[in-house]
Amino acid sequence: MSIYDQINEQMKTAMRARDKERLGALRGIRTVFINERKKNNSDTVTDAQCIALLRTLAKQRKDSLQSYTAANREDLAAVERSELAVIDEFLPKLADDETTRALVAAVIAQIGATDVKQLGRVMGMLMKEHRGTIDGGLAKKIAAELLA
Repeated sequence: MSIYDQINEQMKTAMRARDKERLGALRGIRTVFINERKKNNSDTVTDAQCIALLRTLAKQRKDSLQSYTAANREDLAAVERSELAVIDEFLPKLADDETTRALVAAVIAQIGATDVKQLGRVMGMLMKEHRGTIDGGLAKKIAAELLA
C-alpha cells in the first residue's frame, strides 16, 4: 500500500476514533500531497515524492518546535510535537551515526578527498547515492570531521 493510501486509511481510522489531533495532522499531510498532485497535474503521488514531502514537513515542524520552545510557548510546541510524531510514523528510518560514518568514509575514499575544500564534492556524491537514507546535516558534520 502506498504512503498516500496509508494516510487516507489512517484518516478514516482517526475519524472513527474521534482523535482530533491525529486527524488534523493527517489532513495537513494529505493536503500537501494533493497540492503536489495538482502542481504536477497527475493522478497519483509516488512514494518517493511522499517521502520528500514528509521530510520537508518534519523539518518545518522541528524548526517551529525550536522557535516555540525558545519563546516559552509550550502549548504550541505540544501541537508541533504531536504532528511531528504522526509525520515520523510514515518516514523510513535514517541511518544511525555509525552507518553514516561508514558511508561518508567510503565516499571520501572513492573520491580521494584529502581536505575540507573538497567537502562539496563529497556531500554531492554522498547525497546523490544515499538521499533519503541518511541525515544530510549529520553526514556533513562527519565529513567535515573526517576531512579536517
